[in-house]
Amino acid sequence: MTSPGKKPLIIIIGIALMVAVYFFTKQPEFVDVEIVTLEQGEVRATVSNTRVGTVKACRRAYLAPATGGQVAELHVKEGDSVKQNQLLLEVWNKDLKAQVKLQEAQIRANRASAEQTCQLGAGAEREAERLSRLQKFDHIVSEEQVDIKATGARAKRASCNAALEAIAVSQANRDAVQAAVERTLVLAPFDGTVAEINAELGEFITPSPPGIPTLPAIDLLDVSCLYVSAPIDEVDAPQIKTGMSACVSLDAFTDKRCSGTVSRIAPYVLEKEKQARTVEVEVKLTDPKDLKDLLPGYSADIEVLLSSKPQALRVPAEAVLENNRVLLMHEDGLLEERSFKPGLVNWNTVEVLSGLNAGDKVVLSVGREGVVAGAYARVQK
Repeated sequence: MTSPGKKPLIIIIGIALMVAVYFFTKQPEFVDVEIVTLEQGEVRATVSNTRVGTVKACRRAYLAPATGGQVAELHVKEGDSVKQNQLLLEVWNKDLKAQVKLQEAQIRANRASAEQTCQLGAGAEREAERLSRLQKFDHIVSEEQVDIKATGARAKRASCNAALEAIAVSQANRDAVQAAVERTLVLAPFDGTVAEINAELGEFITPSPPGIPTLPAIDLLDVSCLYVSAPIDEVDAPQIKTGMSACVSLDAFTDKRCSGTVSRIAPYVLEKEKQARTVEVEVKLTDPKDLKDLLPGYSADIEVLLSSKPQALRVPAEAVLENNRVLLMHEDGLLEERSFKPGLVNWNTVEVLSGLNAGDKVVLSVGREGVVAGAYARVQK
């Protein structure tokens, strides 16, 4: 018989043995994972915009007359294609046009008066010349008469010159009034398409005063030349140079357009309150196919190519953990945490310089959270 004091001890030892047997004989818990095999391929180092960019027209003008007034003529409508210097809009200017006609009439009158004065001056010069010859050779005419005629001829010649200058003054007045007329006209500064009209016949329009933005009377843009403008973080901006290749992605289309070239980098950092500081970068598409169906205003993202390697060992970016670590799966399914040395990096792939080999299997995604090295993996079907 066992003593009453030894009975609890036996029970405790038995429970401990059962727990030990359970843990030593327990099958390892498998974790469902998705794996990827490392292989050689192209790796590209790229820089992308931090906020959404915009498709813009190379030339866009917000047009308004230089002087205010009532809209008298509207020669175009939205969507019309126009040529350079084509008249688009005209403010009431009949008074100025009447002044132009008045000045043209004054020019004609001054020309007639100048013709009369110059003819009289020429006759006086000829008469003075004849008297001068008579006085020189025959002494029939006194020297005083010759002097009087010569002085009169010179005076009439001066009157002729004054009449000619009066014509020039009238022409200058006509040009000044004509310039005032042109201030009431809106002409197309380049070939383009009328995007928007914010004026109607009979409405009173004025130029936009400083500090008070108003809608332009006519919005004209050239859709034959488009580019993408996007903000790049100030940390990435120093790596970008003009002439670098770039791809453009648009929300409205599925395919990337990779005929882009960096055409301009802003010479300053944009600083706005409560926003990350960025540098504006412009990308121009060169392939006509990439320009097809594009419209100004589309949202767009750019991806500037910094450098690339056609054949390099690479790992998907989503498989990389912090501090350049991956979960490597062995043949028996055991997961091992391993560090590697990265090279070129983009949003999709990371170049492996050392630490991993071609054919290694790394975990791309897991079936549940909290997976650590040392667990056993079961490949997802």
